[in-house]
Amino acid sequence: MGRFDGRVVVVTGAARGIGFGTATRFAEEGASVAVLDLDEASAAEAAGKLPVSGGAKAVGIGCDVSDSAAAEAAVERVVTELGGIHVLVNNAGITRDNLLFKMTDDDWDLVVNVHLRGAFLMTRAAQKHFVAQKYGKILNLSSVSALGNRGQANYSAAKMGIQGLTRTLGIELGPFGINANAIAPGFIATEMTDATAARLKMDVEEFRRLNAEANPVRRVGYPEDIAAAAAFLCSDEASYITGQTLYVDGGAKLG
Repeated sequence: MGRFDGRVVVVTGAARGIGFGTATRFAEEGASVAVLDLDEASAAEAAGKLPVSGGAKAVGIGCDVSDSAAAEAAVERVVTELGGIHVLVNNAGITRDNLLFKMTDDDWDLVVNVHLRGAFLMTRAAQKHFVAQKYGKILNLSSVSALGNRGQANYSAAKMGIQGLTRTLGIELGPFGINANAIAPGFIATEMTDATAARLKMDVEEFRRLNAEANPVRRVGYPEDIAAAAAFLCSDEASYITGQTLYVDGGAKLG
C-alpha cells in the first residue's frame, strides 16, 4: 500500500528537475500523476517515464500556468482523464536574473507571472474540487532566495509572495479539509542551477562543489530531497500542518 494509492496528483513544471523528481516520488507511492509543463510533448515524454503501477495512470498536459483559461482547462482535463484531483504541487518556475538597474519590465513580469500568478491561478482552479470533496493538499515551491539574493529581485519577490499566499491559503481553506504548505529549497542540482553556472562562466561541478562547501551538511541538494519533503507534506500524516514553509536547504539559512 502506498500513501497515495487512489489519489490524483498534479505537478506543474514537471517535465524536468524538481518537478519531475517530485512527480516520480508520488508515482512510486501509488498516485496517478498529471505532469504539467509549458510544452505538451515534453510533459507527455516525462509522464511516460513515471513508475506508475497498480492501475494508476500518468498523463502529460501542456499548460501556461500564468494564463487563467489554460489553468482552468488543465485542471478540468486532469479531472476528466484521471478521475479527480487530490493534490496540487505548484512548482513551475523560470529565472530571468539581473541586477536591478539592468532588469527589464519583461524580466520582472515573466518571473512573477509564472511563479506567483501561476500558483494563484492553479490553486483557484483546483480548490473548487477540493472544497466540494472536503479534501485537498496544496504544496507551493518557494526558495531560500525569498530571503533575498543578489541579481534576483524578481525571483526573490515572487518566492516570498508564495509564502504569503501559502499562509493565507492555510487560513481560508483549512475549514474545508484542505492543507496548504510550501517548501523553500536551497541549492538543488538541476538544469536550472547548471544554467546559473553557465551564466557565471563556471564549470558545473566546480559550482556544485563550492555550494556544497558553503553548506553545513557539506553537500548540495537533489530533486529527491525535495520530493521526500513534498510527499510528507501532502500526505495525511501531515494533516495538522498548514500554512507553513519548510526550508529544505541543508541548513544554509542558518549561516
